[in-house]
Amino acid sequence: MSTPYPFTAIVGQDDLRLGLLLNAVSPAVGGVLVRGEKGTAKSTAVRALAALMPEVSVVPGCRFSCDPGSPDPACPDGPHADAAGVSRAARTVELPVGASEDRLVGALDIERALSEGVKAFEPGLLADAHRGILYVDEVNLLHDHLVDLLLDAAAMGASYVEREGVSVRHAARFLLVGTMNPEEGELRPQLLDRFGLTVEVAASRDTDERVEVVRRRLAYDDDPEGFAARWAAEESALRERIATARALLPQVLLGDGVLRQIAATCAAFEVDGMRADIVMARTATALAAWAGREEVTADDVRQAALLALPHRRRRNPFDAPGLDEDKLDQTLDEAAGDQGRNDEGRNDDDPDPDGGGNDDGGGGGGVPPQADGDRTPSQGEGGSDDTPSQAPEGAPDAPGRSAGAEQQPVASAEPFRTKMLSVPGLGEGAAGRRSRARTEHGRTTGARRPQGSLTKLHLAATVQAAAPHQRARGRSGRGLVVRRDDLRQATREGREGNLVLFVVDASGSMAARQRMSAVKGAVLSLLLDAYQRRDKVGLVTFRGKDAEVALPPTSSVDAAASRLESLPTGGRTPLAAGLLKAHDVLRVERLRDPSRRPLLVVVTDGRATGGPEPVALAGRAARLHRAEGTASVVVDCESGYVRLGLAGELARELGGTAVTLDELRADSIAGLVKDVTAAGRAA
Repeated sequence: MSTPYPFTAIVGQDDLRLGLLLNAVSPAVGGVLVRGEKGTAKSTAVRALAALMPEVSVVPGCRFSCDPGSPDPACPDGPHADAAGVSRAARTVELPVGASEDRLVGALDIERALSEGVKAFEPGLLADAHRGILYVDEVNLLHDHLVDLLLDAAAMGASYVEREGVSVRHAARFLLVGTMNPEEGELRPQLLDRFGLTVEVAASRDTDERVEVVRRRLAYDDDPEGFAARWAAEESALRERIATARALLPQVLLGDGVLRQIAATCAAFEVDGMRADIVMARTATALAAWAGREEVTADDVRQAALLALPHRRRRNPFDAPGLDEDKLDQTLDEAAGDQGRNDEGRNDDDPDPDGGGNDDGGGGGGVPPQADGDRTPSQGEGGSDDTPSQAPEGAPDAPGRSAGAEQQPVASAEPFRTKMLSVPGLGEGAAGRRSRARTEHGRTTGARRPQGSLTKLHLAATVQAAAPHQRARGRSGRGLVVRRDDLRQATREGREGNLVLFVVDASGSMAARQRMSAVKGAVLSLLLDAYQRRDKVGLVTFRGKDAEVALPPTSSVDAAASRLESLPTGGRTPLAAGLLKAHDVLRVERLRDPSRRPLLVVVTDGRATGGPEPVALAGRAARLHRAEGTASVVVDCESGYVRLGLAGELARELGGTAVTLDELRADSIAGLVKDVTAAGRAA
């Protein structure tokens, strides 16, 4: 095993180190989620924490790490008689993003079941992580079926396995630590709430600090053991401090005044449920123990809020987590003042400053200050809002404004809930929540001979295939004689994620301020839906003389929302260029990921201007998509009394369906793209 990088040798990243250390002091805090750009020592710090964790006492030979002082009465390896425990280091178990369900929770030991005729359970990673650390790198890329299992285990402190004739329950209490790069997509809210704390990390911009990072890393790479030996004294001192803080933790007093501040803070930031209050209380207590104090102070509460609340406050899904620190200080001051008046029975004009939690430069935890709430419009204020000239609805682009003036971006309208758009047929793409697909996980629909290596055994079908040949194969005893030809692969049906490619008209005909605001709100709504269904998204825009890929296909829906917010408008409408650019993007993506099916969403009023025969050229470009069977929907942005119906014509050329902005919000959109092939035939 390679020598891990010493925790104390990590340069900077104070919030990251503090969040991990607080969980080492009090595992009841509930773990930590580390968000940040690549190359910021996220994984290095988590792996280094394992060497600092106190040893655990376990029952000898128990595969589920039972505590000899209070063994699990339902342990599959039990019951455990009174026996002296053995000490070992706390485990750090890594959950790969591509792990199977059986590897996580455990499964029937197929080899023993078939050869010996007995039901034996083979533990998974949740059993290995019991009383230790479960680490998930790139946790935001974890498949939904694994997320569901993690949620169950984290909520109940136990893992339940019911499959293939096996019924097992074992304890699974672990410190959940995850790292993620927000550019690659966000985390499901249910799993996000299961992390006690969250910290944001970024590379230092200080030259001296960056030099020291490189110097230490090179020294470690040249001689890992020698480098670790030079930091052994600091590691030992930190390990002793953790042990001291753990011993002090039960003695720390959490007073009523502090509890009032915690409750007032959670209420002020409108967090859901009561988990935030409990996590804040545990974090503040751990902070006091870490500082060697037996009483929680207002500064502890403030720092606990910066660590425990950013990912829990109510926010737009496309807003980054964060807290308004001025609002936090005001809330703590008011709660302390209310407590002082309750204690003294009078209204002091100047409440005790010690209870106010004033910001004296301390705190240190959490994320940089950020506005809590509304989006900030990107356009200028005042008279500049009225600068664009507007042509009548349904009229062609005015000659004087065709390819010229670029208009400033406008803010989007509020997103709304949309109904699901899905690709017809049965795909085989990455696990997601949009279209029907043959997947490795989901409900079992049948069995087939394996093509290549066997990944999911259909036990009943395998036994049924082998049973008629047992006498001819000379079977004796309980075991079943199974040949390779008898093995059957389970076929399962679930949901896949798709590539949702948005093609957005940003021409002058869309520049009417109310219309473009509504269009952006509609696209943001569809982006939110794509985020929830674990899709990849891309953004193509067209205006003036050409089209551009504003965002190549990515898993980061936040990036798409950001590009959309800053999208300028103006000029002619090169609709054909937009469709051809989309065709190029999809062609490349089919080569990169042929199993991920695309859904083309064209947002336009359907008009095409500029160049020779723009309408005919747009029709030919649309038929290219139709010939390749690309599922599509056209969001018709035309409004006003004069309607040309050009978006509907475009939808027919694409072989898809057209829907207005109003219909996108209504229930009538249900099943809109579920049968685009039938719509194409009808056209």
